[in-house]
Amino acid sequence: MALSDLLYPDNPKRRQELIHLHQELLNCMSMNFHATNELVGVLNEHLGCTLTRIQMRESSTVKENCDIMIQAMSEIQHQVQKIDSDMKEKLEPVLYQKLYNIKEPELEKIAIAQKVFSIVLGEATTTAGMVAVKLLSSNLIILTVSKLVSLLAQIGASVLGGISITILGLGIEMILHAILGAVERNQLLEAVRSYEEHLAEFKAASEKYQCAIREVTSLVRKQVQ
Repeated sequence: MALSDLLYPDNPKRRQELIHLHQELLNCMSMNFHATNELVGVLNEHLGCTLTRIQMRESSTVKENCDIMIQAMSEIQHQVQKIDSDMKEKLEPVLYQKLYNIKEPELEKIAIAQKVFSIVLGEATTTAGMVAVKLLSSNLIILTVSKLVSLLAQIGASVLGGISITILGLGIEMILHAILGAVERNQLLEAVRSYEEHLAEFKAASEKYQCAIREVTSLVRKQVQ
């Protein structure tokens, strides 16, 4: 047993908490990468986008992977803003406003959006109209992406950001070494609290983000069936 464990009996428990929290953080990030790629696939296939799929880099740090996510989300935001600009440019003001009016029938909105994409892409399916309407009228971009980008930036800038994600594939001692290498041993409790605070917000925002993407992708699956 390390001397610090004798002086601070709670340290072994705190270390186990750190390992568990780090595992949760990376699992959450992995699901966000997967959800983002699903949305990228839909945008590329149905709305004529040319977004690049992303992949977690196991040889990189938490911060570097957060930066990959932030970049991908920024590109998605840009594409959705472009879709909105196309709608505004090619529609009469009254029709454009209908897209954002919650009282307007969904089918009418889809028909309006499909008409625009038929002009932009030369041809467009009903699915394209459905996806466009869902992206423009939901909180996917305005709230969920913006919130998640903010939290990813905070995590990347925190003490957690410098820890490599590869430690999950190593033994417990290597995990502890990597975590304790980033902070002093007497800061172990502070590190646990930092993980807990960031993870609570990050998980909640990630769930909303993933749910919003599932709404879009489920529309596409139903349409295909």
